Amino acid sequence: MIEIEDLPELVHPVVIAAFEGWNDAADASSTVIDHLMEVWQARIVGAIDPEDFYDYQMNRPVVGTDANGHRSLSWPSTQIAVASPPDLHRDVILIRGLEPNMRWRQFCAELLAACDEMGAELVVSLGALLADTPHTRPIPVTGTATEPDLVDRLKLDQTSYEGPTGIVGVFQDACIRLDFASASYWAAVPHYVGQPPCPKATLALIGALEELLEVSIPLGDLPEESRAWERGVDELAEEEEEIADYIRALEETRDTTDLPEASGEAIAREFERYLKRRGSNEG
Repeated sequence: MIEIEDLPELVHPVVIAAFEGWNDAADASSTVIDHLMEVWQARIVGAIDPEDFYDYQMNRPVVGTDANGHRSLSWPSTQIAVASPPDLHRDVILIRGLEPNMRWRQFCAELLAACDEMGAELVVSLGALLADTPHTRPIPVTGTATEPDLVDRLKLDQTSYEGPTGIVGVFQDACIRLDFASASYWAAVPHYVGQPPCPKATLALIGALEELLEVSIPLGDLPEESRAWERGVDELAEEEEEIADYIRALEETRDTTDLPEASGEAIAREFERYLKRRGSNEG
């Protein structure tokens, strides 16, 4: 069992979870949690015991030096933090860690038991995958949810994917089996630039969270980092003719398959988020 620090009763808490590893192309989803931890000033209140879930030959402990100059050892783990965003009117439980090497069902059960203990009302899992998508277009984000009102409000489609899954898929399945209201978002990272970081994909996931939670999330340096990332890939493409040709083919395919009405809806949602963010900053 995960021991959670004594906390005051949380206000309608929502869980946002991401895990490094197979589910986290270019570290895009785990970076979302890192960003939220910082901008929402979250504090860690508990961690899963790594001894039962990690193979230390695959995820080795790390030796370092702490703030006082003392040598310290950090073990691979998954941590739970809480935050009270000023504009959200509800508390947030953040889960950030590594995909475990073993006992996935027990791992998910312990995390969800801790969430239940803290009164979680909604669990949102984030993931990122490598895909045939051009870096010059908006990063596609697909989402699913168990609650009909969320599906209708966010115009989500139920996934038709069949095949291998990672801890995010198992975690989502555990939510359904334990009757937790849940949603899941996946960002598609261009596979030809799949190495981390990918701030454009991180921004896309944050945009999906803003729409889900109906709140403006401070973006910090992410927009400029995203533009710099895109410029860097542009420069790479200019140097490699084969890559440039491949990207143009992806662009043509994407532009052909994107329906005008779908693009219009995406633009409208993005403009709505912009207005909310501007109003929040002016306030």
